[in-house]
Amino acid sequence: MRKLSIFIIALTVAGVAQAQQLTLPRPSPRASLMQQVGTTDITINYNRPGVKNRQIWGGLVPYDAVWRTGANEATTIQFSEDVLVNGQKLAKGLYSLHTIPGRENWTIIFNSVASQWGSYSYDKEKDALRVTVKPERAEFREWMGFVVPEMTTDTAKIVLRWADTAVPFTVDTQSTARAMAASEKAIAGVADQRWQLPIRAADFAFTNDRMTEAQRWLDMALKEKENTQTLWLKARMLNRQGKKAEAIRTAEQAIALASPEQKNFADFIRTESNSWKK
Repeated sequence: MRKLSIFIIALTVAGVAQAQQLTLPRPSPRASLMQQVGTTDITINYNRPGVKNRQIWGGLVPYDAVWRTGANEATTIQFSEDVLVNGQKLAKGLYSLHTIPGRENWTIIFNSVASQWGSYSYDKEKDALRVTVKPERAEFREWMGFVVPEMTTDTAKIVLRWADTAVPFTVDTQSTARAMAASEKAIAGVADQRWQLPIRAADFAFTNDRMTEAQRWLDMALKEKENTQTLWLKARMLNRQGKKAEAIRTAEQAIALASPEQKNFADFIRTESNSWKK
């Protein structure tokens, strides 16, 4: 009898443990957006409420009141480097992302207290930044979410979408300027001025229309070594300057110096430089 009682107790404890571990679907499921912009990682973690035949703006979400920008826990946004949000400085770090919806304008709030439930304990004194933005009419979306519809090496347009509204703000990572400064520092630290590092920096600068730095670093690379890579960048720069004949001659020199392992690269240069002749 005593063994039976122990067995029943064991079953009861196991049942309680299983109940405590029960996981049920959330009405507003978790979601995240991670986007690398240049050299900066931007991560947004949030919960996605649905419209569910409810009036959202001015109803479920009141106008002119602080909103958690989602459901359950407050939405968070993290930047791996210092950024500009709509032109205003914001230090790298993790923030809770609150908003104040309005009929004409919205306020987007980056609050230094990242971990909080909704906006119930929100403290304005802990705000790191507030920006004012214009909401836009948009195609209906049942589930709230964040998207990045536009992006460059430096900037990302981040848009909150829900119901019939889109709320955009822009993050500028200044990654090109950081890369230029990092390249300058790295190149200065190379004692023998090898060609590999300057040509990488020059190619990046050329791609991002920083022609002064591109020319200076290309000259450094060419001084160390004239090869397929350095001459090909020189040819592209000459072509951009409108010096097509000289650009084509330089491209041919680059092809002539290509090793057997660089056959595909040489074929690519030939195709590109031939298009300059048209």
